[in-house]
Amino acid sequence: MSTLRSGFTTGTCAAAAAKAATLLLRGEVSVTDVEIGLPDGERVRFPVVWSKIGPGNAQAAVRKDAGDDPDITHQAVVKARVDWKEGTEIEFQAGEGVGTVTKPGLAIPPGEAAINPVPRQMIRDSVREVTDRAVRVTVSIPDGEALAAKTFNPKLGVQGGLSILGTTGRVRPFSCPALQESLRCSLQVALALGLKDLAFVPGHIGEKAAHRHFALRPEQVIEVSNEWGYMLGQAAREKVPRLLVLGHPGKLVKLTEGMWDTHSGRSGSALPLVEKIATEHFSSPLPEANTVEGFLAAWPEETRRELADTLALRVRQAVEEFTEHQIHVAVVLVNLKGDRLGSAGDLTPWAEPLTPSSS
Repeated sequence: MSTLRSGFTTGTCAAAAAKAATLLLRGEVSVTDVEIGLPDGERVRFPVVWSKIGPGNAQAAVRKDAGDDPDITHQAVVKARVDWKEGTEIEFQAGEGVGTVTKPGLAIPPGEAAINPVPRQMIRDSVREVTDRAVRVTVSIPDGEALAAKTFNPKLGVQGGLSILGTTGRVRPFSCPALQESLRCSLQVALALGLKDLAFVPGHIGEKAAHRHFALRPEQVIEVSNEWGYMLGQAAREKVPRLLVLGHPGKLVKLTEGMWDTHSGRSGSALPLVEKIATEHFSSPLPEANTVEGFLAAWPEETRRELADTLALRVRQAVEEFTEHQIHVAVVLVNLKGDRLGSAGDLTPWAEPLTPSSS
């Protein structure tokens, strides 16, 4: 099996583009490639896609290579414009396709360009290798606003485009840390907005069902994907008082057997678990089915509700044990249409009307 190829973050590309532009601004005739330092001290070189000089400013672009990671910004062009300015500091601005922070709870305060702290430092270091003068660095990603609509950014309160991310400068293939960081940010935003009654869902089906059955603000509902172990650990660490776990039993029942990463490639099928629990509670023969959805649909309505309530109770018990009973947990199971199948726990905190928000 071949080794997966690593790549570089948008923050690294922005730093390289900023250094290339600064070299032009300082007087270089042309810049075809540029070398910058990563946070761990390694030096890496990037080709410059294009560059140009203007009155009191210069621009350069670097194409992002995310390696073998399915990064949404792979092959995107990251541009930096550098302008001379008064003073001694380096100022950051969001250009086309780069978002602006609008909500508290992120590493960058509201009103600032969504360029995270490590990329900012990388850009500063790269520019300072060329000049000590004050400059304004404007980072842009063409089509970034359209790409951002497919990310967590709108829910996180990053409006108008993508975030410039990166903590190590590199993109690891199929990076769970990148997803986990986005999920952690979603939790931080919810808490910073004063939201206490949160809801964790596996994906879009759960998110739609959560808003259909309960009056929830968008920030209250966090799509944890398959990262249940990580996010439940984060919720316990942040002392989240109440948590609604809502989703399809084909995902959530896996938690009853300690499958805290519910990805189908890293966990078993939930169907044998559902069949086992059904056998423990009902003496009638089990219906034949290839999926959890089909198995539950085959039962009479009253029996199906009883079984779904039992499954929800098992999920609730597993989550409470995992979080060492620090969180009040309620569970709602839904089918693929988002219809409610069963539940366990007190749902009152999520059923109450929303209080007006000043945000």
